[in-house]
Amino acid sequence: MSVVLDVVVREESGTGNAREARRNGVVPGIVYGGDKAPVSVSMKFNDVLKAINSGQFLSNMVELNYDGKPQKALTKDVQFHPVTDRPMHVDFYRVTDKTIIDVNVSAVFVGEDVSPGMKAGGALNVVRYSIEIKCPAGSIPDSLEVDISGMDIGDSIHLSEVMLPKGVKPGIAGRDVTIATIVPSRTSKTAEEEEEEAAAAEGAEAPAAEGAEG
Repeated sequence: MSVVLDVVVREESGTGNAREARRNGVVPGIVYGGDKAPVSVSMKFNDVLKAINSGQFLSNMVELNYDGKPQKALTKDVQFHPVTDRPMHVDFYRVTDKTIIDVNVSAVFVGEDVSPGMKAGGALNVVRYSIEIKCPAGSIPDSLEVDISGMDIGDSIHLSEVMLPKGVKPGIAGRDVTIATIVPSRTSKTAEEEEEEAAAAEGAEAPAAEGAEG
């Protein structure tokens, strides 16, 4: 658990109450889902900003402390001011450790230093920087490792080739999405291209040599 927020239950809801909360330096929000009724809450602005800047507010389970009881939840939505980008409202969805959720997790690429394609001067073309998965809310991986060590120029790696942790399943069903490919760069040449260039060079030199003998 990386993000913990102290929240205060708001007895009144509505636009006017939310505006007053923001004027008092707090961010209004709502907690819903599960077998309980929705609850309007508010949080200190600086606490919400710190949580957002942690980079884990939208991708991990958070813990809300209100009424003296901890409540695990997922941040479902954050509304920002269109001009200042200040957080204006936060929606939380109640979960337990075993609740199966859909979440996007960052892809971390490894093996670039030994990849034949990268060593030949190819460039890694990332199609998906994050991968959608289904997993228990209490077991969200920090990231997913994508191994490209065996890839050559022109090769692609798909989601089915990514090793998923126990209990984690692909979030997209019915198709094997492409995660990344290795493409030729301006400085990379395949062996076939080099042979063609060498043959062309030899062909250009031959007439010159014959003319010199005459």
